[in-house]
Amino acid sequence: MIGATIVFALQDGISRHLAGTYNTYMVVMIRYWFFAAFVIVLAARSTGGLAVAARTSQPGLQIFRGLLLAAEICVAVFGFTVLGLIESQAVFICYPLMVAALSGPVLGESVGWRRWSAIGVGCIGVLIILQPGMGVFNPWAIIPLISAFMFALYALLTRYAARRDSTTTSFFWTGVAGAVGMTAVGIWFWEPMASRDWGWMALLCVTGAGGHWLLIKCYEMADASAVQPFAYFHLMWAAILAITVFDEELRTAVVVGTALIVSAGLFTLWRERKQR
Repeated sequence: MIGATIVFALQDGISRHLAGTYNTYMVVMIRYWFFAAFVIVLAARSTGGLAVAARTSQPGLQIFRGLLLAAEICVAVFGFTVLGLIESQAVFICYPLMVAALSGPVLGESVGWRRWSAIGVGCIGVLIILQPGMGVFNPWAIIPLISAFMFALYALLTRYAARRDSTTTSFFWTGVAGAVGMTAVGIWFWEPMASRDWGWMALLCVTGAGGHWLLIKCYEMADASAVQPFAYFHLMWAAILAITVFDEELRTAVVVGTALIVSAGLFTLWRERKQR
């Protein structure tokens, strides 16, 4: 999981670099082409091959999941370019709290007062980072919040789909549906890319596939709730990259707000695991 967070942080940095020069739709589209090829190869090598991997009794849900994740990535990458990695990731990491809050209406799960209290603490952390009403509020800061909500909804729909489909099936539809959707949009925004940036694009595609491969191996060997706390290392690597490469600054409000969000998120994960 820690290895995956390092790879995903590198992916975020490369995405910020490329999307700062070229349009977001084209960058995400090319990334999805490689991702779709990756999931198709994995599906072909799984038990039963492509036919079994693609078989689902809920195609509408699976397609919507894939399109939702592709849209979320576009929003997140755009946020990197206008807000920076540190600010974007600091707000985005509240998504586990959104998952907990939405698990009731979406999945019918019960959320006790302790987890609602943790969600409230996390919301305070987000407000500290955004600083509304302090004269320094940046409206672009809403973008990572929208991205977090979209990813939380995607995570809940993935859990819902898992009641009837295997992980291989969900992963297959995530890559294929996302690639088709991004191609339908991104192909209209194609622009010439400098030869040196094609190397960065190739590295972006490899890190995307590599990060997902590490996650798959991680979840094969350990329960998701056991390794999920280590996912918060993503923020640390992204911050190091942002400060050293992109000359971003780490505001005190971001540190305090992030500490509250992470603490609330860890408590929520602990309560969920304890109840299970």
